[in-house]
Amino acid sequence: MSNVKKNYRKGGFTFKQFFVGHDRCAMKVGTDGVLLGAWAPVQQAKRALDIGCGSGLIALMLAQRNPQLLIDAVELDNAAAEQAQENFTESKWAGRLRVFAQDIVEFSAVNPQQYDLIVSNPPYFEPSVSCSTEQRDQARYTATLTHETLLDCAKQCLVADGVLCLVLPYEVGEKVEIMANKEGWFTAYRINIQDKSTTAFHRMLLGLKLTFVEPNVSTLALKEVDSQVYTEDFQQLIREFYLKY
Repeated sequence: MSNVKKNYRKGGFTFKQFFVGHDRCAMKVGTDGVLLGAWAPVQQAKRALDIGCGSGLIALMLAQRNPQLLIDAVELDNAAAEQAQENFTESKWAGRLRVFAQDIVEFSAVNPQQYDLIVSNPPYFEPSVSCSTEQRDQARYTATLTHETLLDCAKQCLVADGVLCLVLPYEVGEKVEIMANKEGWFTAYRINIQDKSTTAFHRMLLGLKLTFVEPNVSTLALKEVDSQVYTEDFQQLIREFYLKY
């Protein structure tokens, strides 16, 4: 807890074991990244790659969950990459985290390293009305990183029995899953996320492999039906990270 007290400050988000500065990143710390970082299967992984790491949130969560895991993070936006590096350097896992300020297409073409686990909270909106900044456009829209390109790059970087884990809006996730299955990926895991058990699915955690496995499909409600209290299932995911749990 001493590390939390030291790093508690404005411009970011304080977790139990680390601080994530995000004031120079287009996309801030949010539930999507937390879900992916808390869920992605890290237990047997030795090396992981975070594509489009932003502030470095997901990579830091993976580092906390697996004390042996070596993690590379790729981020196209220079300001976000610099802030991710600062967040990594300030963490207790600095020696296991690296940032590459690079386009994932270039990175996957020249980097010889292969990974057991690849994670990404990718852009998911089709290009439409521009955001207020080019930085936010890159983070939100698929013009700079299409889902087809993401899948192709992941395929180049993944070991034969590795897993690619994504967090996506539910309808986008359905389309990406169909696309991936057509391109030789198999669904290993899928968690359909809903705000409450009475509401429609709004997010999807999707795990894809290049070898066939029986898919493990489940549902996760974030809040209780009659209140804003987090469900026990969601609390179990976030308990090692959120300060109040």
